[in-house]
Amino acid sequence: MTEHVYKLVELVGTSGTSVSDAIQNAITRVTTTVRNVKWFEVVQVRGEVKDGKVGHYQVTLKIGFTLDDDA
Repeated sequence: MTEHVYKLVELVGTSGTSVSDAIQNAITRVTTTVRNVKWFEVVQVRGEVKDGKVGHYQVTLKIGFTLDDDA
């Protein structure tokens, strides 16, 4: 069994539609520049209130990815 070492980065995904879309937007973007993304953790959910309604969602995520093997 291969042992892994993970690195974490923290991101904030945003969406005008939903929390799920904000999460997906962050994951879609990070996977364009970071290899081996394996998991995420939602750290915080917040948003903007506009005219008495939710105007925008912001979701802070920790993204975990494995480091490349030196082999």
